[in-house]
Amino acid sequence: MNDYVIGFDLGGTRLKSGAVQRDGTLAAEGIRPSGYTMVPELLVQVYVDEVNRISEEVGASPKAVGLAFSGGVHPRKGVVFLPGKMKGLEGYPIVTEIEDRLGIPVVADNDGRISMYAEAEYGAAKGYGWAVTLTIGTGVGSGVMLDGRILRDPHLQFGTQMSHIVQQAGGGRLCITRARGTAEMMCSATALTMAVRDGLQRGIPSLLSDPYFEDPRAVDFKAIVEAVDAGDALCTDELHHWRLNLGWLLVSTVHVYAPEVIILAGGGMNASRHFLDFLRDHVNRHIFRYPADEPVPILLSELGDHSGVLGTAARAWEYVDSLK
Repeated sequence: MNDYVIGFDLGGTRLKSGAVQRDGTLAAEGIRPSGYTMVPELLVQVYVDEVNRISEEVGASPKAVGLAFSGGVHPRKGVVFLPGKMKGLEGYPIVTEIEDRLGIPVVADNDGRISMYAEAEYGAAKGYGWAVTLTIGTGVGSGVMLDGRILRDPHLQFGTQMSHIVQQAGGGRLCITRARGTAEMMCSATALTMAVRDGLQRGIPSLLSDPYFEDPRAVDFKAIVEAVDAGDALCTDELHHWRLNLGWLLVSTVHVYAPEVIILAGGGMNASRHFLDFLRDHVNRHIFRYPADEPVPILLSELGDHSGVLGTAARAWEYVDSLK
């Protein structure tokens, strides 16, 4: 495996990595603790250590390294705009720091756009020209391909901002955009979790009442889905409200980008049995689209836990080709 790149996917608690060949063959996979609160200098060292580990395991150095971050991401600098979300990383030249330490090309991109790279190159969007990915987890991420191209704009955020569409201007929690009722605040897995916790705090009966008052953090997305499976009325009601919000977000997605396919990914998809059929019906009843009887396929990503690694690798391969 002498011809490969390394892809990295940074999450709130874990950094995933892997060596990826052009055809998507993934090897030397790794998962290690990280965190958005890790100081940038330490995070750089973690990246460097992982590159060295993978290079030793593979027996050769990579052609390039790809990184994914939230927010406004400059390919040659890193995170340039994400106030308050990643401690110390906004404005820190992490790309050049890692590149200088390793002596190989490094490129960064927004994690929502990276999800589109993964699906377009190796996943469910392969063969399509027009597609949207939505990642539903702690937040809501998005990536867009139009006419076979994953586009960027001078402000670095084209296609990555579906989370900031205002769905309910008159209410909802405050978003980083200082608006209320955005998709991030209504359609993320966190949104469902906070809605259930609010009901529990107000004393609405639930199977999760005792666990909540022992430790509110015990009531997370996974616990809520398990309660729905057990027939819990509060969790079932809030999940229905949540999936309806998600359905309207997908309707807006179709009207904004006219995709041939929508691909859903992220931890929220672990509950897809409770909402995927609903979303397909809801979206295709409410979109204004020609031909009117042609539904938009709504698919689940099949790339698994290392989809972000595959996406950053695809971005790294694109960068390698641009240097020729």
